[in-house]
Amino acid sequence: MKVGNCPYNAPEDLPALIPVFPLPAALLLPRAELPLNIFEPRYVAMIDAALASNRVIGMIQPDEDKAPGTLGPSLCKVGCAGRLTAYAETGDGRYMVTLTGISRFVVVEEIATTTLFRQCRVSAARFATDFADTASETDVDRRSVLKTFRDYLEAHNLEADWDSVGRASNETLVNTLAMMAPFGTAEKQALLEAPDLRARAETLVALTEMTLARQGGGSSRSLQ
Repeated sequence: MKVGNCPYNAPEDLPALIPVFPLPAALLLPRAELPLNIFEPRYVAMIDAALASNRVIGMIQPDEDKAPGTLGPSLCKVGCAGRLTAYAETGDGRYMVTLTGISRFVVVEEIATTTLFRQCRVSAARFATDFADTASETDVDRRSVLKTFRDYLEAHNLEADWDSVGRASNETLVNTLAMMAPFGTAEKQALLEAPDLRARAETLVALTEMTLARQGGGSSRSLQ
């Protein structure tokens, strides 16, 4: 078992059994960073357990289309494993942590456990390309993504650090925008399960276009 600050280079490196954090509309993607404010006792216990072992936690969304099971809300079949790369104790029982994405995974089974938090057997075999940090970089229509991002900011009177945006790789740009986007569970899951970076970028553009249209942007606003 890998412990602590270890590289994850292939699907078999990912632990087969990991704690999972079910959180609606929360998205973690490979090599992206997700900050979390942990305060519920069961998830504080989860952080304690992860820090004492391999520091790996699986982010996963509840499956809103299925009835709850005996272990709690049903889970989506695909989540993303992340490694605790930063944490701070607040002094009032909370943790401020950062998860850095390793790879997506498929839930093989959820196990019955005596821990306060839920645990699943998982497999990353379906997502071997997640371990290659240059996968599909050149396939992304960067201009389309940036145009969509700019249109969204303008529609909501928001600003961005365009110098930082310009320096970001295609993967960082697409994954960061996908994680930040104010979409619901179904949309976030579609972004997570996109087969590659190009498909994720196209899904992000399409979802943002539909969001702007619903909010009154109409068809006159060009997003491509």
